[in-house]
Formats: sequence, structure tokens, C-alpha cells
Amino acid sequence: MVSESFGFFKEVPIVDFLTDIEWTPLFSQKHYGILPLLTGTMLVTFIAVLVALPLGITIAVYLSEYAPKSFRRNVKPALEVLAAVPTVVYGFFALTVVTPFLQNIIPGLGTFNAISAGIVMGIMIIPMVSSLSEDALFAIPKSLREASYGMGATKFQTAFKVSVPAASSGIVVSVILAIGRAIGETMIVTIAAGQQPIFTLDPRDAVETITAYIVQVSLGDVQHDSIEYKTIYAAGITLFIFTFILNNISFWIKKKYQEKYE
Repeated sequence: MVSESFGFFKEVPIVDFLTDIEWTPLFSQKHYGILPLLTGTMLVTFIAVLVALPLGITIAVYLSEYAPKSFRRNVKPALEVLAAVPTVVYGFFALTVVTPFLQNIIPGLGTFNAISAGIVMGIMIIPMVSSLSEDALFAIPKSLREASYGMGATKFQTAFKVSVPAASSGIVVSVILAIGRAIGETMIVTIAAGQQPIFTLDPRDAVETITAYIVQVSLGDVQHDSIEYKTIYAAGITLFIFTFILNNISFWIKKKYQEKYE
């Protein structure tokens, strides 16, 4: 990936790659600005996190603090099974169910849009957020909860003012890993978000993500060793850098802020 990217940047200045707001390497008027793909990726990921974060943490708190042990034993594996559903199923669900539903609410919403793909991607990463966050909450010593109850706190206060802050490092790590998973998602955005590399922050617009573009070029219609084909390596190394940074941030947070109990 590095060697092919090096060949691309020998022909395309890295400044143009990072600052140009047009991405049209497959058109006659060629532009190689990665910003439209980056904004499309970040927009869909942001929507997914808005969906997954509150729902995932709420599920984790319920399973850890409120649910009976038998219920937790049955529900948690079921949640983890959801993570194994093929993403192409989520993509067609977004296109055939979520988008028509949103079109009844949002006038003028197109068939392909960022908001539908983002919502379904958020549903897809809920099991990751809830499972990892629940593990972090479950690891909190019972003595903390008992001390909180002894001070007169309610179960709700104990859950959100004692348990969640104590498990914050694990929860933050789960969210960062879920963001990394969303950034690397391919089929949902390929099917539901459209393949239009537009520099926009409007979730109603069709967008193209980095992974969707790589799929588009990899279908075989672009000649190998051409500058157009090498764009997938440049896009791929950009995606790699983003996920590498996220993984290192999660590792740093876990190492620095994870509470240690005797």
C-alpha cells in the first residue's frame, strides 16, 4: 500500500490531495482532492455515533445495574450475535426500509443519502458499544456500589454518578473502537449512501466514503497501474492512518485512565 501510494504522490502533489475539494479521478476533468471522501466518511460516522452512543450505553447500564442475572446471560449473547449479521443485510435494510420511512418525514430526501446509512450503521455498532461498556461496568467492584447505597444514593444515582464514571475509560475505549469500525464499514455506505463524492455536511445529500470508493474502483473497470487505479491506495492509506490513530488513542486512554483497584 505504501509503495503504490508513493507512485500516486509522485504524480499528484500531496498538498492538492489534502486541500482540493473535488474528487473526480474517473472523470475527464480530473481532480484528486480527498476532502469529499473524508467529509462523507466523517458525516456518516458522526451520525452512527449519535445513534449508537446513547443507546449502547443505556443498554450497558441496564444490563449491568438493573437486569436480573438470568436476563443478562441471555440478552448479552443475543446482542453479540447482532454484530455477526452480514453488513450487506444492513445496507439493503437502510435502502428499502429506513430511507422510505425517512422520506415520509423529510421532504425531498433522495434515495441515497448519508442520514439513512448513518442511522443503520449506528444500529450495527450498538452491540460493540453496549457489550464492551457492559464489560467495563461489570468489572466495577461491588464495594463502590455498596458505599454509594450506604451514603443514601438511589440506584439511578449510583449507576450514573458512580458506576459510569468509574468505568469511563472502558466506555470511551468501546466508543473509539466503534468509531473505527464505522469508519471502515463498506457495504452499508456503498448501498445506501450513494457514490457521489460531494463536499458537503448536509446529511440529506448522497455522499461517497473512502471505503465505497475503493469498492467502486476495485470492480475491475479501471486499468491496473494507471493513476486512477493508484488512487485506491492513496485513499486506503488515508483510511489506515485514521484507524491507526484511533486505535492508539483508545490504547492510550485505557492505559492512562483505567482505574486500578486492589
